[in-house]
Amino acid sequence: MAAREVAARRRQRLTEAMRDAGFDVVVLFGNAWQNDYLRYAADFGILEGEGIAIVDRTGETTLYLDDPLEAERAAAECPDLATVVSTDIVADVLQSLQRYANHRIAAGPRRNLPYGLSRHREDMHLGDPTPMLDRLLMVKAKEELDAIRDAAHLADEGYAVFRNAARAGRADYELVAEIEAFFRANGVDDNFMLVGVGGREVRGMTPPTGKRLSPGDLVTTELTPCVDGYYVQICRTLVVGEPSSLQQKAFGVYLEAMKAGISVVAPGVTAADIAKAENDVFHRHGLGEYTTSEYTRVRGHGLGLFPDTKPQILEDVTTRIEEGMSLIVHPNTYHPEVGYIVLGDSMIVGPTGPEILTRTARELFGTAATGGVA
Repeated sequence: MAAREVAARRRQRLTEAMRDAGFDVVVLFGNAWQNDYLRYAADFGILEGEGIAIVDRTGETTLYLDDPLEAERAAAECPDLATVVSTDIVADVLQSLQRYANHRIAAGPRRNLPYGLSRHREDMHLGDPTPMLDRLLMVKAKEELDAIRDAAHLADEGYAVFRNAARAGRADYELVAEIEAFFRANGVDDNFMLVGVGGREVRGMTPPTGKRLSPGDLVTTELTPCVDGYYVQICRTLVVGEPSSLQQKAFGVYLEAMKAGISVVAPGVTAADIAKAENDVFHRHGLGEYTTSEYTRVRGHGLGLFPDTKPQILEDVTTRIEEGMSLIVHPNTYHPEVGYIVLGDSMIVGPTGPEILTRTARELFGTAATGGVA
């Protein structure tokens, strides 16, 4: 299905949810970092500045943007929207809302609303649409899941490019450049990517720093290509040269943990159940302290119109997993003997279990000291 048709179906789902929740108008905020709530209705990916969309129960949508170039792009990419460029979008949105004075209005996501809007929550009786929106974002329609499947193929192909680019002497930003060139040439409009290069001193992944690959280094990455607004992620680790027995032994813990987490995924379990299954493996191997927030952030997360969305896979998150969700399970964390290791696969939750989307082998890859993949 074409991207525009997917967007139209999303807006239809939104208006149906609004009617069910009793909202006449929803005000959605977004910026270049957190854009999924806004994009769900407006299908516009902001690159600069901020935006606010007003959506009524008929689906009529007006998009307010504070950057003239972004507004020009929105007018070309989203011709079915009314696009307004504004030097004060909060003031203009508040003025526009006056015509809905006798309607039930909701504004969200509540935690990210600009102060100029949030301070009017009481006097304008603004409802909170965040739970409604979160459910729409987490539990996807068939056409959304099809888009995610398409993105997964490019995630696998992108990692193959990454492996071929990784060899001794190259800087980490050179690997990133090859990945970005490949993705852009294949219709990927965004890619969230982190890398790590080194040994025991490396405790996480970052944007590229210019570090050069040396024999024996672990090279970790998560690639998160976006196709037509939908993100899929893959996490893998390789070694420059042949993996040592110690590196292979450490990697075995992560493989066991990922398999344990994936084996739990099914409708009705909680995010906490998945995280606990992963963490229990580390505890059995005497590595329980490396499942804490001191060393790792999450054990996986949702995927969709944002690269890292709900539900967060953590032991204190009680969100129920439902059919139609898309997730990544990744027990990424520090290992005290070899350094930071990552391993993760994206999946769609089916009626009885997970449909694994990323197909790259689950192994600790080795590369030649020079040249391409060994």
